[in-house]
Amino acid sequence: MEKRRRVSKLCILCVLLTLASVATIVTLWTIALTRGDEGDDVAAPWDRYRLPTSLIPLSYNITLWPHLSPDPDSGLYLFTGTSIMAFECATETDLILIHSYRLNYTLLQNKHIALSLLDVYFHAGDGFVPSITATWLQPKQQYLVVQLNGVLTQGETYLLYTEFTGELADDLAGLYRSEYEEDGVRRIVASSQMHPTHARKTFPCFDEPAMKAVFNMTLIHSPGTTALSNGDKTGQFELTTFEPTKKMSTYLLAIVISDYTHLTDTQGDILLRIWARKKALEQGQGSYARSVTRPVLEFLQFYSNISYPLRKLDQIALPDFYYGAMENWGLVTYRENKLLYSPLTSSSRNKQSTATIIAHELAHMWFGNLVTLRWWNEVWLNEGFASYVSYLAADYFQPTWGMKDQFVLQKTHRAFAVDALTSSHPLSSNEDSILLPEQISQQFDTISYSKGAAVLRMLSGFLSEPVFVQGLNVCSLVETLFYSFVFLSQQAVEANNLYLPHRVHDIMNRWVLQMGFPVVIIDTATGKVTQKHFLLDAESKVSVESPYNYEWLIPIQWMKSDVNLEMRSGGLWILANINVTGYYRVNYDPGNWERLLAQLIRDHQVIPLTNRAQLVDDAFNLARAQLVSASLALRTTSYLYAETEYIPWQTALNNFQYYSLMLDQTEVYHPMQEYMKKLVTPLYLYFKNMTSDWIQIPQRHTDQYNQVNAIQMACRTGITHCQKLTSTWFKQWMDNPHHNLIHPHLRDAVYCSAIASGNKEEWEFGWAQFKNTSVASEANQLMSALACTGNTQLLKRYLSYTLEPSMIRRQDAAFVIGAVASNSLGQELAWNFVRLQWDYMFTQYGMGSFNFASIIDEVTARFSTPAHLQQLEDFVSEHHATGFGSATLAVEQALERTRANIKWLQQNKQEILDWFTSQTDQ
Repeated sequence: MEKRRRVSKLCILCVLLTLASVATIVTLWTIALTRGDEGDDVAAPWDRYRLPTSLIPLSYNITLWPHLSPDPDSGLYLFTGTSIMAFECATETDLILIHSYRLNYTLLQNKHIALSLLDVYFHAGDGFVPSITATWLQPKQQYLVVQLNGVLTQGETYLLYTEFTGELADDLAGLYRSEYEEDGVRRIVASSQMHPTHARKTFPCFDEPAMKAVFNMTLIHSPGTTALSNGDKTGQFELTTFEPTKKMSTYLLAIVISDYTHLTDTQGDILLRIWARKKALEQGQGSYARSVTRPVLEFLQFYSNISYPLRKLDQIALPDFYYGAMENWGLVTYRENKLLYSPLTSSSRNKQSTATIIAHELAHMWFGNLVTLRWWNEVWLNEGFASYVSYLAADYFQPTWGMKDQFVLQKTHRAFAVDALTSSHPLSSNEDSILLPEQISQQFDTISYSKGAAVLRMLSGFLSEPVFVQGLNVCSLVETLFYSFVFLSQQAVEANNLYLPHRVHDIMNRWVLQMGFPVVIIDTATGKVTQKHFLLDAESKVSVESPYNYEWLIPIQWMKSDVNLEMRSGGLWILANINVTGYYRVNYDPGNWERLLAQLIRDHQVIPLTNRAQLVDDAFNLARAQLVSASLALRTTSYLYAETEYIPWQTALNNFQYYSLMLDQTEVYHPMQEYMKKLVTPLYLYFKNMTSDWIQIPQRHTDQYNQVNAIQMACRTGITHCQKLTSTWFKQWMDNPHHNLIHPHLRDAVYCSAIASGNKEEWEFGWAQFKNTSVASEANQLMSALACTGNTQLLKRYLSYTLEPSMIRRQDAAFVIGAVASNSLGQELAWNFVRLQWDYMFTQYGMGSFNFASIIDEVTARFSTPAHLQQLEDFVSEHHATGFGSATLAVEQALERTRANIKWLQQNKQEILDWFTSQTDQ
């Protein structure tokens, strides 16, 4: 019999918490309020890091008031709020556990107030509501614990009412404060970053991704400001209410209060808006994002076969934001330089970055928001799908950009670099291994984003894109996760009579449940094909056991040389992993390598574009793993004298960068620079002629990228014409600061070269322009270039600015430290600075403000001596007690990478020196 649905009088469970003085806040973060007998049972529910499943959230009615002026007594910025949370009791319990972090409560117990604030249909009665016997905060697990004197009834619905206050800090986490200056006026924005575990810092909630609920939001704000949230407004002015959201995870909730303006567009019945600072929109910086949004949204709806489920889509550019962007459903938040594009000052790389990041975030509207991971051990499901699909969407928007080829460079190669370490991890791991907030943060790494995308691209490659999408469409409709997708993909395979030697489930498990990837070894003399787990240091021990003994089921596509060419050239060559659709490296017997190298020299265009890049990348990394000689790897670059395409050149430069990091303080550096100068000279002249002596800009998108490579490499290796050119352009700008004639596309290269070869005057000018610009992309270019100086005193000063948010925004501090570390003169300075300031940064700013993992990665990138290793081990030992939070994995990788670098240098330095010397003597 169908149950009757009726409006009922809800059982009310009320914790009434009044606002206390600000001075109490800090105390209540760390001590209990009213504590029952906890006992010594470590298995008590509040001692665990996962919520029990006894309560199921249904909805939240939240009112928040962010105060955009400081409290007169404490000087702190605050927010106040109330929440009515409706939840269903799934199993009888006398305990309510909800997440709460850095919120202040003052308890008034035993308040049974009959509220009728929710007009909803629940199957609920008028039964017994137990009273509260104790409440306390559990700071370590970030819980508010409510102990009852009786049990909640299974199947009944209850309300929990709370009042709270918190600090509207500038820590970039939860509900936080962002500041900027426009037209000489200091302005404040209240914005939010709930992902991944910061919603609990804004209101008490069930802060786990699977615990979805409906959010009813009301924001109180000052006259003259606009309030935004996930849903459409239903009221406004100083009290703005919003329509209920779709059922969604807490981490997708978004709040912004600002004096921004917006641009408007529509896609069908969907309202599209781009929000930003008034001046930025007046300068036309939001128009490009608006032009990208509609076609990308159209593509994603077509691709997923599901309409965008909301009535509006807001995208907003924030002056302070920890991530590049965040996919909040209906209100996507971005760093300014990721959303805004200035046609007068932004480069073509900025243009592509804006398009791809919009595509990534909008892809999340389906892959992550509509279909959501159950727990954070499967982050790759969100990020891998969004990363892969974003390249398809960007390719749809701009088919001439070669986005599908760029995928190999930007995702596959990036994943290979990390996944070849023993400190890597599988795409999907055991839920119990990911519990703490810092462990959750570590999951948002290169493996989840780049490897996840690369593995999905491989799956699409051997299924074919239509079959892949067919499985994806059904999967999205049933709101399920990866293994349902795999099951449905298998059904699609069978429906399309596609032959696979193994079931999709068996193939994919090996790529998802074990870390790393294989190298496929092809012996053309015997016809034998084998595989092995590829590690940069083959002698290191893998700490993670594999359920498949580190063996993979590998789809191999291959080609061979034309038979007519074979007769003239004297040898047949085999090339595997066509277009690099497979997530693996390939090694060949020496004879096949020689024939491939000969083909590159003779006519490199016979080999597909991405495979030319892959031959270089495979050879260099196989050499690092001692599977081929360093000389063989270096010989793969010899053909670049005749290459003009971006992807092979960028791949070579990425690999030469490793050589520079390892060798720029040794006798190898000079002959290496001489070889690279010889190598780049034809490319530099090619673009000089193409652009009529640098007056024009290449038409092709990737040619524009490679033109920048040519200038950067030519100036760095000492081509006099290049150095004079960039210095002249920069000096012309210094002479007329309000009229910058340097083309936006070339500014990255020109700024760095001019500041590197200049003195304090150039640096001070660059700093002044950085502080004065109102264009975020221009600020980023200058911020990077300032680290190019050869003046160590200026580098020290620049590092000190990262501790002053008025000089360098906290969101940019890790970038600046990393940029200084990438300068050979700045690496030691940056490392010493980090060691000296680590405790201060770690305790003062926490995980919401600084990207500590990035800092560790950058400042240790050059480590290649036993002395470096000892310093790093001492640093780890010194901070062992406090730990490294979200940088823990980065520290492990730095140790492993340093040991591998020491070994590599000892084994290869002389051979590399001999090879470079032989090339420069010719």
